[in-house]
Amino acid sequence: MVALCLGSTGPLYAGYMLAGGYSWKLYFYVVFAFAVALLIVAFFVVEETSYKRVSPATSPQLTLTTDKVADSSHTEFASSIPPRKTFAQQLKVWNGVDHEQEFWIMIPRSFTYFLVPQVLWVATSFGIYIGLGALAFNYTFPLKITAPPYSWSETNSGLITIATLLGFLLALPFLSSSDRLAAHYTRKNGGIREAEMRLGVMLPAMIIAPAGVILYGLAAQNNLHWIAYFFGVAMDQWGALFYFSFTLAYAVDSYNANTSEMLIAMNLGKQAISFGMGIYLLDWILANGFAVTISGIFAAVLLANNLVLLIFMFWGKRIRIFMSRTWLARLHRRTIKNVEVA
Repeated sequence: MVALCLGSTGPLYAGYMLAGGYSWKLYFYVVFAFAVALLIVAFFVVEETSYKRVSPATSPQLTLTTDKVADSSHTEFASSIPPRKTFAQQLKVWNGVDHEQEFWIMIPRSFTYFLVPQVLWVATSFGIYIGLGALAFNYTFPLKITAPPYSWSETNSGLITIATLLGFLLALPFLSSSDRLAAHYTRKNGGIREAEMRLGVMLPAMIIAPAGVILYGLAAQNNLHWIAYFFGVAMDQWGALFYFSFTLAYAVDSYNANTSEMLIAMNLGKQAISFGMGIYLLDWILANGFAVTISGIFAAVLLANNLVLLIFMFWGKRIRIFMSRTWLARLHRRTIKNVEVA
């Protein structure tokens, strides 16, 4: 998640490439080169994850009376485990066809996850934060900072990504806080984990991120000192890492079957929402100003999304119980193929 967030620093590198006299095409060549390098590395280090598990024909005996029985039981159980693939076998690009997977039902079944509140919340959180960070901030800051009263050079117009980087770095020490809080409540609950136990750590981010968006919009509207822009962006991105990481973890905790299809729905949803927030952004600002568009509309949308946290904290378990009794749950129960476990 941290690596994905660092992608928002792209304008910084692109700006200096342009300032160095290179064509704008160079940036895309550099991105392509990194993508090819990543593909090569993935080929050698990412093992094939499609593994068909075969249950042993007989189970090991639980009641053991002699060492001899124990040894035979242990041997019988161990022999049912297939040998690990060699490194050369792991490099195979074709691993056969799983005929038990229903190809045509998998695609429409992914879209049904938009009806699941926890999954929809992940899509809206990602989409809104990407729409603000990757689009609103990176679109508007260069326009403001290169014009009077700031009159920065175009070379430095991408420096706002430093605020993005600082926001993410300041959030890094808290990435394990959600798991620690969930572990604490699990112990108090007799060892039984519930998905909502991890959500409490998101309460500060719920308020700080919208406050940062409000600060950024007012700074742009009133031409405040440039440091106000940086504080606003850093506050928003600090909260963004909480919502990126922990909403996704909460959704997977809540629904751990057919997780790959859930991730498909999340990715499609976040791209659609972020695209919708950015396509007419500059037109909205020209018509209504920075304060109304960013501090008003965008901050209100973000705050509304963040406040959904309270709904899931107090009523998330009831929502999951209700969803388990719907036709959607019965659909997935009949077609379930894989369950992810920690």
